[in-house]
Parts: sequence; C-alpha cells; structure tokens
Amino acid sequence: MSGANATDPTGTPVDTPDDLLEVARLVSPTEERNPRTTDIDLLPAADVVRLILDEDAGVADVVRAEQSHVAQAVELAVEAIRAGGRVHYVGAGTSGRLGVLDAVELSPTYDVGTEWFDAHLAGGPDAMTLAVEGAEDDAEAGRRDLDHVGPHDLVVGLAASGRTPYVGGALDLARERGARTALVSANPAAPLAGRVDVAILVDTGPEAVTGSTRMKAATAQKIVLNTFSTATMIRLGKTYSNLMVDVRATNAKLRARLVRLLSQATGLTPEVCAPVLADADGEVQVALVMLLAGVDVASARDALAGGDGVRGALARLGAAPSR
Repeated sequence: MSGANATDPTGTPVDTPDDLLEVARLVSPTEERNPRTTDIDLLPAADVVRLILDEDAGVADVVRAEQSHVAQAVELAVEAIRAGGRVHYVGAGTSGRLGVLDAVELSPTYDVGTEWFDAHLAGGPDAMTLAVEGAEDDAEAGRRDLDHVGPHDLVVGLAASGRTPYVGGALDLARERGARTALVSANPAAPLAGRVDVAILVDTGPEAVTGSTRMKAATAQKIVLNTFSTATMIRLGKTYSNLMVDVRATNAKLRARLVRLLSQATGLTPEVCAPVLADADGEVQVALVMLLAGVDVASARDALAGGDGVRGALARLGAAPSR
C-alpha cells in the first residue's frame, strides 16, 4: 500500500488516507450487504434465528464446489510431511483462531503435534482471546513468524478477505524458501490467490450481518480445515478403516474407548482386547496388528516401522486385514 511505511512517533505503523481508500475499494462478497437480511433488526428472535440459519444452510454446498482444490491441498500436505516437512496455518482474527483450533485438536485425536501441524496467529497466543490492534496488517510480522519455514513445508494462508497483509507476508516468505503454498478464502477474487499453488475459494456471499466473517465464512473455513486435516491424517495411516488408531488416551473414558475400538476393528470381545492393549503399552496400532496378525509386541512394532499404518504392517506380515 502507498502508506505502508508510515509510522507514529513510537514507530508503530499507521494508516494513511490512501491506505484506507485502497482497502475500501477492494471487493469481497463478505463485505457486501445481504439483501435478504436488511430488516433483520426489526424482527422477533424466531425470525432472526431463521434468517441466520437460512444463510448457513448453503455453506456445505459451497465448500463441496471446491473439493478438488481441497484434495490438491491434501496431497501437498501428505507430500510435505512424508518429506520431513510440516504444514503451517497462518491467519489473523477468526481465520487464524480456527487454524489454531484445527492444529491443536490433532494432538488428542491423532497424536500429532507441531512436528506435523503448526499454527501461527497474527498477534501471537494472546490474540486467541483478545484482538491485537493492527496485527493483521503487519506483513513483516508474517514473515518473521514463518522464518523457520523450509523447502519441504506447506504454508496454508487463512484469510476470509483473501488480502490480509500478515498472511501475504508469510506466503511470500514461504515461496522464497521453496515451500508449497495454499490459501483458504471466502473471496473468489482473493488478491492472494495468484500467489499460491492451490487456492480454495469458498464463495459464501454476503453475511447475515455485513462483514461479520465469523459467520458463514468461518463456518466454511471450519469445514475446509476439518476435511483437509482429517483427509491428511487418513492418507498418512492415522486411521484403520474409519477408526482412529492413534488416539491419545489421557483418562479412563478414553482408555475404555480404545478397548471398544479394538473390539470394533477385530470383532473380538473387549475381554480379549483389553489385555493385548495393556501388553502394547496402550498403543492402539501395535495392539491392533497383534490381534489381526496373531503376532507378539516386537513383531507388531517392527511391522509398523514402515510408517504406512496398520494396513501396511499387515501387508508386511502377510495378514489379511478385516474390513
């Protein structure tokens, strides 16, 4: 922007009139007024709720229209992780918080931490609960936060408007480092789309409340990220059939769930599965290979060392998997 270098006496970047005009001229469906909700403030609660839910009803179909691009991003993520790289989410505000949420939830579900998925939020951890003034407009901060990115990584920019400077700075650095890049935006004309390998542009249209992108745009992004990260985990062998086999059991309820999971996967009773899980030190994949292939702990661990999950281990042992 024309005033990108303007600062106040403390050195903090400030907007100039030209900056504000440039942003105002940018077109994004999320910033347009919704003709279906112009009288929403005059309606009783039941009608307000109905209008909001009517707007939400089409979000899944909008995301489905981008499924080929989501699949392309999944393949890039799988390639990155198999090469020893990581997936980085980068965003500000609601978009950035959803990235943090998705990355954090992979830990208990698939026993995956920042070694595979790392999230970067403009303004840092404090911005999860409080808005950090001007953080999203700081392109240099985006570059700094991604300074450790390498050529085997995938950087996924999250920006409802498709123009967030913080995200743009991170994506620019990623390209300079040879990393692959993707963008998730609710703007089909996202300015950043031309600077990434894969653009997932979910056209959710005007919000029920103009510009409130924590609504349809955020719902669409949540669906995209759930689909993207889950599909990546499945492709990396973190499931067996549709069962999670790398759940981190941190309490009695989850430990009981693991026994039930083994019973579901093998058709054997919980009484048979529980002691095998104990012998495997609570590692579901090891226990599952032991039960399905009829091998001991050491053999199961050796077979799983190939890194392609339970099915790969069973194939090495010559055991036919159950469905």
